[in-house]
Amino acid sequence: MIEISIMPSALLAVREIAKPFIRAEFIMEFFIADALAQGGGQQGGGMATIVMMIAIFAIFYFVFIRPQAKRQKEHRAMIAALGKGDEVVTNGGMLGKITRLDDAFVTLEVDGKGTRVMVQRPSVAVVMPKGTIKSASGGQQGKSNSKDAEEEATEEGST
Repeated sequence: MIEISIMPSALLAVREIAKPFIRAEFIMEFFIADALAQGGGQQGGGMATIVMMIAIFAIFYFVFIRPQAKRQKEHRAMIAALGKGDEVVTNGGMLGKITRLDDAFVTLEVDGKGTRVMVQRPSVAVVMPKGTIKSASGGQQGKSNSKDAEEEATEEGST
C-alpha cells in the first residue's frame, strides 16, 4: 500500500513538471488538425496552376526576352553596315574613325596624329554622326596644340 500511495505523488510531480509541454503539444495538435482539414478542400487546381505558369512565361517574354532580341538584331545590323570613315564609339568608350575593316576586326584612328587601335567589330557600340570627333576635340584634331609643340620641342632639346 505504501507503494500505491507513493506512486500517485510521483506521478503528480511528473505531471507538474511536464504540464507546459503537454499544453504545447495539445495546442500544436489543435492547429495541425485544422490545417489538415483545410488542405483537402480544393480539387482541380492543376488547371489554374498551368494557366498561371503560362501567364508568367508570357510576361517574362514580353518584358525581358523580346526587347533583348530586338536590341541584338539592331546591333548586328549596325555592325554589318559599318563602313570606312564612320565615326564610332566602342564599348570601352573610345571615340575613333574607322580606317580599315576586316571580317572580325575594325581599325580605328583615335586622334588626328595617326594613333590606330584594332578592336573587334562587336565591340563597336554606337555609330556617331559625321563631325563628332572634330567637335569633341574642339576643332584641334590633326593640328598640334601650341602647348604640345612647346613640350615636344623642350623634350627634344633636353635629350
